[in-house]
Amino acid sequence: MTERLKLLIVDDQTLMREGLRTILSLEEDFEVAGIAEDGVAALQQLSQERVDLVLMDVRMPRMNGVECTREIAAHYPETKVLILSTFAEDDAIYDALRAGAVGYLLKDLPAEKLVSAIREAVSGMVPMQPEVMQSLLSRLPRGEAKGRNDIKERLTQREWEILCLMAEGLSNREISGELYISEGTVKNYISTIYEKLEVKDRTQAVLLLKG
Repeated sequence: MTERLKLLIVDDQTLMREGLRTILSLEEDFEVAGIAEDGVAALQQLSQERVDLVLMDVRMPRMNGVECTREIAAHYPETKVLILSTFAEDDAIYDALRAGAVGYLLKDLPAEKLVSAIREAVSGMVPMQPEVMQSLLSRLPRGEAKGRNDIKERLTQREWEILCLMAEGLSNREISGELYISEGTVKNYISTIYEKLEVKDRTQAVLLLKG
C-alpha cells in the first residue's frame, strides 16, 4: 500500500477548515494530520508532528500565511506549503512564493482540482492557476529578475516556447498537447531549462521572465 500523504490545514475560518478536512479525508492516499487556525498554531503542531504538505491561508490573526510559510521553509524544509487563498492580490502571491510556498491557488477551485494540485505539489510541480500566474507576472518589481532577452539567448527556440507556456500556467500535459510532443519530452525540456537558467523549480523559472 502506498504511504499516505500527511496534510495540515491552516485557515482562520472554522467552516473552511472543517470543509477541507472532510473533502481531503475522502482521498485514500491523504491523511489530514491536523488543522490550525493561524500560523502560530500551525508551527506548534509541526513541532510535534511533521507533515508532507501544509495547505495555508494568507490572511490570519497572530501570524499570517506568508510569515508562517517563511518559518516553515527555514525550520521544516522537507514540508511543502501550498497557499489556498480567497485573494489573488499581486503582493500576496509574490510574497508567499518568495517565502517558500510551492504554489498559490484560489479557494474557488473545484475540489477535484485541489486534490490534483496537492499531489502535484508533493511530487515537485508548482500548482498555480493561469489567472494567478498572470497576476504575478504583471506586477513583479523590475530589478528582481533577469531581462527576457538575456533568458531567451540562453535557450533554444523550443525551450523558450515551453517556458512561455509555463508562464501562462499550462501543465506539462497541456504543453504536450499544445506543441504536439510527448509529456516525457516536455519534462526533459523543462529539466534542461532549469539547468540553463540555474533554477530549482517552475516558479523560479517563470519569475525570471519579468525583466
